[in-house]
Amino acid sequence: MNKYLQINENDNVVVCLGAIESGDEIALSDGTVITALDSIPAGHKMAVKSIEKGHEVIKYGYPIGRVTEDVKPGNWVHTHNTETKLKGVLQYEYKPDLDDISDKIKKMGKDKNSFNGYVREDGRVGIRNEIWIIPTVGCVNNIVTALAKEGNHMIKGSIDEVIAFTHNYGCSQTGDDQEYTRKILADLIKHPNAGGVLVVGLGCENSNIDVLKPYLESFDEKRIKFLVCQESDDEMEDGIKLLGELIDEASGDRRERVSTSKLVIGLKCGGSDGFSGITANPLVGRISDMLIKQGGTSILTEVPEMFGAETILMNRCKDKNTFYDTVNMINGFKKYFEKQGEPIYENPSPGNKAGGITTLEDKSLGCTQKSGSFPVMKVLEYGDTTDTTGLNLLCAPGNDLCAATALASAGAQIVLFTTGRGTPFACPVPTLKISSNNRIKDKKNNWIDFSAGDVLEGKSFDALADELFEFILMTACGEKLKSEIAGFHDMAIWKRGVTL
Repeated sequence: MNKYLQINENDNVVVCLGAIESGDEIALSDGTVITALDSIPAGHKMAVKSIEKGHEVIKYGYPIGRVTEDVKPGNWVHTHNTETKLKGVLQYEYKPDLDDISDKIKKMGKDKNSFNGYVREDGRVGIRNEIWIIPTVGCVNNIVTALAKEGNHMIKGSIDEVIAFTHNYGCSQTGDDQEYTRKILADLIKHPNAGGVLVVGLGCENSNIDVLKPYLESFDEKRIKFLVCQESDDEMEDGIKLLGELIDEASGDRRERVSTSKLVIGLKCGGSDGFSGITANPLVGRISDMLIKQGGTSILTEVPEMFGAETILMNRCKDKNTFYDTVNMINGFKKYFEKQGEPIYENPSPGNKAGGITTLEDKSLGCTQKSGSFPVMKVLEYGDTTDTTGLNLLCAPGNDLCAATALASAGAQIVLFTTGRGTPFACPVPTLKISSNNRIKDKKNNWIDFSAGDVLEGKSFDALADELFEFILMTACGEKLKSEIAGFHDMAIWKRGVTL
């Protein structure tokens, strides 16, 4: 294995692929030999050129911050001598490569593939046939959990599992928070991965069932049923009866062969390290491109982890209106930070820094690799469901649970979740964990579904992308992921305002 990786020929740092001791030598492609002046952990950066105090550190061909002291070739470049350059709300100019955008749009949907899924009444396709129990308010969380436990003794036919998705909200919220809670709940109630849904309310909450129903618009009464606990003499008995009816209705559902154009994939990273931006995230970017070529849809979120790399996405917007939507999303999120009195660069996390990520620009340039190379076709507000094929951007925070729940709400049937640190987390839809290195895959094999670490061993991105895409199709056809086997399911709603 090589000792280092220079991502872009213009970079003045390289990524150390293994730990480097002070005094070790590396030979650059131009024949220059650099002697390490510091001991540098794997995944961290080493300077290969002199960088004067106040000048930029270049990685991925873009600045990721500036050094706070003179740096010599061979020095470790990290948080002790580098700081962010990020600022608040900015003015942006649309600078697209229109020929490239046009060429890429012409390629969308040209390739063909298929998988076996559940075709729903609205034309969307599920990759699971689950029964979901969704509370309108946190007060009934224990009831829905108990109902799910009983319901799993009743499953039959093609039903995968009965799942309760607990959350803390639905009451004592104000303004947009209450509105977004209702939209997220309504989106999940109508999600195609659910063959049937039991909505459980308390009765006195702000987002009670009667308030929530208009957000559903039309729905199949055989597939979506409601229970108001305060109106029931025995909510467990009534709930089990309703679950039985849903299971009877959905248990006969059968998979059909459908086009991969029906597949919607969420793109998310968490617990990144110095390898995430050079292995797992660009691998997922290739998957996004492969899916879009087949007429499918990918959704990129984590807006704060676009800061510092946002112009790359902006210049890939299909037109000026989409560009302005992206600008509004980015600047709107920065204003949200400023309104709360928080700096916009309050990232990376301690785990990110330990793994080799120095600044938010460093993290963002790695994070946005997941978007691949196709144009941005639409920008979604939090709580929106996509109706546009191709690459979508979704307004949501970087928090794993909130962002992944938002992706499911937006219509993703599966989330590709890259990680350099490992996590047991899973969202409302199958959450495919992709490690950035083989060490995490080997250590936490009960968490990680696929490793991108073979890229560091010399395997080509194309070969690995073909393997991962085939794995995704098998998952879409019903093969369970590690978190599903463990029975892990999480959801979280983004809270921004006052709690009464």
